Amino acid sequence: MANVIYSINGPVVKLRDTKDFSMLEMVYVGKNKIIGEVISITSKETTIQVYESTTGLKPGEPVYPTGSPLCATLGPGILSNIFDGIERPLKNMAKNEGAFIGIGSDIPSLNLDKKYSVDITVKVGDELKGGDVYATCQETALILHKCMLSPMLSGKVVSVKDNGYYSVNDTVVVIEDEDGVKHDLTLCQKWPIRTPRPVQKRLPIDRPLITGQRIIDAMFPIAKGGTAAIPGGFGTGKTMTQHQLAKWCDADIIVYIGCGERGNEMTQVLEEFSELVDPRTNKALTDRTVLIANTSNMPVAAREASIYTGITLAEYYRDMGYHVAIMADSTSRWAEALREISGRLEEMPAEEGYPAYLPSRLSAFYERAGYMINLNDTEGSVTIIGAVSPQGADFSEPVTQNTKRFVRCFWALDKSLAYARHYPAINWMTSYSEYDDDFTNYYNEKIGKDFIPMKKRITALLAEEANLMEIVKLIGADVLPDDQKLVIEMAKVVRVGFLQQNAFHKDDTFVPMEKQYEMMKVILYLYDKANELVMRSIPISNIISTGIFDKLNRIKYDVPNDKLEMFKDYYKEIDEKIAESDR
Repeated sequence: MANVIYSINGPVVKLRDTKDFSMLEMVYVGKNKIIGEVISITSKETTIQVYESTTGLKPGEPVYPTGSPLCATLGPGILSNIFDGIERPLKNMAKNEGAFIGIGSDIPSLNLDKKYSVDITVKVGDELKGGDVYATCQETALILHKCMLSPMLSGKVVSVKDNGYYSVNDTVVVIEDEDGVKHDLTLCQKWPIRTPRPVQKRLPIDRPLITGQRIIDAMFPIAKGGTAAIPGGFGTGKTMTQHQLAKWCDADIIVYIGCGERGNEMTQVLEEFSELVDPRTNKALTDRTVLIANTSNMPVAAREASIYTGITLAEYYRDMGYHVAIMADSTSRWAEALREISGRLEEMPAEEGYPAYLPSRLSAFYERAGYMINLNDTEGSVTIIGAVSPQGADFSEPVTQNTKRFVRCFWALDKSLAYARHYPAINWMTSYSEYDDDFTNYYNEKIGKDFIPMKKRITALLAEEANLMEIVKLIGADVLPDDQKLVIEMAKVVRVGFLQQNAFHKDDTFVPMEKQYEMMKVILYLYDKANELVMRSIPISNIISTGIFDKLNRIKYDVPNDKLEMFKDYYKEIDEKIAESDR
């Protein structure tokens, strides 16, 4: 009998003497019809990677071809949902099967029974090309879903339904292509997860993704359509930082991929997100969020697929003209899944056992980010923020090093900062952003022409403090001249009063760019005024004793986000304290 299992090795299944399958074709394996994908074909054998547990599978069981690649179902009902790595809805599976996923679960990705109020936006005789919108419906209270023609199709509209309530599989429009073949258009479509969705044009990066986190927005900004990595050892706050970005960044839609994370951590994410209120609209944050949960105890091959599923969903909403941010937590667990499958395939290992194609897979993932003009002439973006979990916080390991090659923003989390309760624990000496020059016009127009010079001065202060602290460790701080003592004091104000942020304080959890700018301005004003005194040989102890440094450390709490006029009082107080020190 053809097309039967010859060998099983974990998620890797092999068949002998068959030519019925094509590369990257989705297949159903065994009597339970579990989902798999063809990953290797030779004249003698076909290799399939299975996305579910192979427990109970036996040699001799049949394998069924489908003729299509592994696809994501794209349509209304994605938002507010929780999927596994191959887009099976976990809420529905929990209702039908209980706490654990059954083998061969065949539950549709989208709710087939739910009806949406649909507005048809085309009429008979219209010519449609790939990406054109033919219907819209309100998917959630925040997001209008636009049903778009697949990029692979084009043709003339030959029939249209009336506006009304339809489910995702109902035909609402029929088009006829140039060969005279008719195509029924429903509210949903399928797309291969490993194939990037086409766009009209990639635009240059020119605007930041505003996160409300000062160390990111002011020091190491990320672009809309940009890429960033958050590497850090265990307990340094990668997940916490990504949660904060998901809550506050100015993207329209958030795709959160829990890739190989601990089950209790994903549970916390699900519980937190369900309770959060979107600060921009006062509606539930889940109305613009989709979660992909593939925990560490789920099948390893599905973990490998989960980031492709997530990026495909993001590209779909980008094509509607939305700005989407992806949080991938963590790409290290995804790379470990690659390594495990590669080992079972008996491929030649590269550095630390990872497959030789690890860099190309990482680059293919991060390259799907960008700020685009879509096929339907709308603008949209996909921003990718990937967490990396190097073992022992060793940033020289392959996943971190290769990720560094493909991202332009690197937020290095520091164990000592995390243990000192400095949040976010992003180390300002080892982190960097290559987007600064791209944002010059944005900062000059929207924030202030002195924003970038101020940022450079603050960076220089922190770098000088790091050098001075090496001397202090050897000979103590007392022998330093007053101008260097001032640098250390001001750098402390920058670290504690500006870079450190309280995620649980109503005004400090999110800080608008205008307030960040004013805070930088006040800190540097104090530095300049204090420096004038020190240059005139007035002891720095006189300035410290006035308490003005401590006052600036509390500025983040004392000045509400909507009362920036209070900064004027700080300039007056600084002048008074400086005058007092000069007596």
